Amino acid sequence: MRTILNLIWFVLGGFLMGLGWWVAGLVMAISIVGIPWARSCFMIGTFCFTPFGREAVERGDPGVLSTLGNIIWFLVAGWWLALGHVMSALANFATIIGIPFGIQHLKLAMCALAPVGKTVVRR
Repeated sequence: MRTILNLIWFVLGGFLMGLGWWVAGLVMAISIVGIPWARSCFMIGTFCFTPFGREAVERGDPGVLSTLGNIIWFLVAGWWLALGHVMSALANFATIIGIPFGIQHLKLAMCALAPVGKTVVRR
């Protein structure tokens, strides 16, 4: 079931949002300063391509640098990606079949607000 959901997700918008994450990661990787955000972008972007059967969790107690990194991330790119996920969720909620996909978009929107300090694990 997880494979079918991931396939439908990828075709119906997961690819575009994952690509958005990867583009943000490439922009962040251009400078040396953006590498911590680039790592998070690539990890969450890969998660965005096939999210069913996996989940994003905190790596541990977020430190001061993680919190500061997430604040900077939110101001620079986080709210754009979160807005994209929320808009995709609303579009998915318009159909009954799209409800699981909309819920997944909302989970990814929360990741978009503060990706530093998160890791993706299998459920």
